[in-house]
Amino acid sequence: MLGIQKKDGIFFVSTKSKKVYESISVIITSGAESKLINVPGEEEFSGKGVSYCSLCDGPIFKDKIVAVVGGGNNGFESALFLSNYVKKIFILEFSDKVKADQENQDLVFKNKNIEVITNAKVVKIEGKVFVNSITYEDLKNNKEITLEVNGVFVEIGYTPSTLFVGDLVDLNEKGEIVFDPENLKTKTPGLFSAGDCNVSKYKQIVMASGEGAKAALSAYEYIKRNK
Repeated sequence: MLGIQKKDGIFFVSTKSKKVYESISVIITSGAESKLINVPGEEEFSGKGVSYCSLCDGPIFKDKIVAVVGGGNNGFESALFLSNYVKKIFILEFSDKVKADQENQDLVFKNKNIEVITNAKVVKIEGKVFVNSITYEDLKNNKEITLEVNGVFVEIGYTPSTLFVGDLVDLNEKGEIVFDPENLKTKTPGLFSAGDCNVSKYKQIVMASGEGAKAALSAYEYIKRNK
């Protein structure tokens, strides 16, 4: 999708195929993309040890050793969840200080199964069929260190796919769509949004599906009133 415009009560949706669709109402379900660390091995082992969802894949790594990339709230909360399953967790943070809230820090630092490593720039992920190691550069001592792990969870945030919407919606500082949770409407009448493109702490399929159903019902009611 390239863009959405509204004129005289009608939405015009332009697409990459150069087609333009007209509608009384539109539901935005463009989602969000996980931010990548863009290192060798990340793409190769995606789904083979590299994951972007600890809630989805955590139980698969029961009694294994994993690394979590990202020292913010996403990384710390993922590590805390994973600690229910895995044997050992390394949290790798690029900067010299973690960015997680103090509450999350307190919980992580008292967990004996979690080790936090700062000044860690991930260099590569390696394996055969599945991941078996991650290498990072110790920025403080200028040396590379390899950790033997069975999985890597990339938790450095998401990029919502919302740029094409323009000024028809309000966005928060992360680029997520601000919406009314009761009916999924945005600031523009007839324009609704659902799923990972919305302001939400959790990015889960089941939650997006529920929002999609609610948005569809709201759009149906809007169309009935505005035929």
